[in-house]
Amino acid sequence: MGKKNSASVGAAAVLAASMLLTACSGDTAHEGAAVLLGDQPNQDVIALPGDVSDERAVAAALEQLPGLVERTLDDTGVPGMAVAVVHGGETVYAEGFGVREAGTELPVTPDTVFQIASLSKPLSATGVAAAIGQSDGALDWDTPIRTLLPGFAFSDPIVTETATVGDAFSHRTGLFTGAGDDLEDIGYDRRTILERLRLQPLDAFRSTYHYSNFGLTVGAEAVAESRQQSWEDLMDELVFDPIGMVSTSARHADFLSHDDRALLHAKVDGEFLPLYDRDPDPQAPAGGVSSTANDLAQWLQVLLNDGRTVGDDATVADAAALRAAMSPQIVSGTGTELTVRPSHYGHGFNASPLLSGRMSFSHSGAFVLGAGTAFQVVPDWDLGIVALTNGAPVGAPESLIAQFTDIVQFGSVTRDWTADFGGFFAAQLAPVGDLVGEDPPAAASYPADAEQLLGRYRNGYFGDMLIERRGDALVARVGPEGVTELELLPWDESRLAYAPNNENAPLGSLSSATLTRDATGIRITMQSFDSRGLGTWTRIDE
Repeated sequence: MGKKNSASVGAAAVLAASMLLTACSGDTAHEGAAVLLGDQPNQDVIALPGDVSDERAVAAALEQLPGLVERTLDDTGVPGMAVAVVHGGETVYAEGFGVREAGTELPVTPDTVFQIASLSKPLSATGVAAAIGQSDGALDWDTPIRTLLPGFAFSDPIVTETATVGDAFSHRTGLFTGAGDDLEDIGYDRRTILERLRLQPLDAFRSTYHYSNFGLTVGAEAVAESRQQSWEDLMDELVFDPIGMVSTSARHADFLSHDDRALLHAKVDGEFLPLYDRDPDPQAPAGGVSSTANDLAQWLQVLLNDGRTVGDDATVADAAALRAAMSPQIVSGTGTELTVRPSHYGHGFNASPLLSGRMSFSHSGAFVLGAGTAFQVVPDWDLGIVALTNGAPVGAPESLIAQFTDIVQFGSVTRDWTADFGGFFAAQLAPVGDLVGEDPPAAASYPADAEQLLGRYRNGYFGDMLIERRGDALVARVGPEGVTELELLPWDESRLAYAPNNENAPLGSLSSATLTRDATGIRITMQSFDSRGLGTWTRIDE
């Protein structure tokens, strides 16, 4: 069982009375319909069961929250979780459960620092909304990136000239998912990655949604450049310091400086193990923030208060710019059946109605190497919740928030959310590569001309690759100064095999390196690098 580490902050009084699941009496559209009428039809919502107040519904959910967390940790095996809830302008719940590192007794508390992965995106959107508010009209979500970052280019000159900060933050530039992540995986820095995005092919501009870490990072860098400061300094100045997020940073070095930090835990053969350090500095605006449950609770209050702090009512983010960020900008998902509700994305926020009709704004974060995070705010209830875990994404924070929300709006949990989200996230942890599941040939060996494969190969996007002999093995070195090494395993005369192991290739991944020899020389196509046709290296003479 996940052990609770008590450190409550301003815990609210919790009512023990059971909620009655009966039809609402009161202002309804017609007899028997539990509908609360808003100022206009698109604000009508389903009433809470038993016609209870928001306060009673939230209190009932808070009473059950510790048990929900403990069961979620038990069911998933995730080592630790920190949870905070805000309601009515204050933090009404903040607790830590489990441990910071598996195999130790180091407790998670609400002040334990976690890597929050893609929860960084809505925080970064808050930073842009703050910058917009301080720009005297010079900056908006509709400002073209090219006017702020003149040297940047996409592969399509029309997109280069017209793509805006808002396009970048809503994943509609046409960059495919993973663009630039492949360069980060082998050690390149932010500047190099953004420069090479001009070589990435594009899908349809503004009419397609492709979740893109470095697409968003381009927009953030443009805003920082307009202020002549680094993105990390911008977030300190405009978001973290004004809100009082004392343990929050967009720098990995700051995360490592905390003694009370949660280690990442990868999932290996069903067990969570602290194997990796994930440095997300290249994509800091998209996934590089580290924070605590208590700090993020302060931010949730700002979201629920139109961009202002609750205590002193100081403006952090421009209200109109923040509302735009939290409003649907593009359809992010549709089902194959007409009965499936679509999902929408704003500028760094998911924006979708709950089953009861109330709008919710949320985001998840995930590192395959060992982090899973999520938050949600529901302005109708003046309610926000955040959950941070130190385990690979298995749906633990998402299922906890779904259960908590169910109890608020329906009085009980409606389905097995842990199983549902676990199934959804399972694909992220599955090995990838064209050789996964294949047995090597019985007499697998290096090609007869293996010595001729040694040397330097060139690729305009990924940079040079150096193939060396290391004892009896062949090793490919890629990335800046060949910092990333991939052992090339014998397979057959035309293929070698290699096992990438990074954020986008979980343990067990296995890909082919296909050799092409002709009159022009030797080329090697690395399958895991070739999703957009950019993964072929050509031998060069030195």
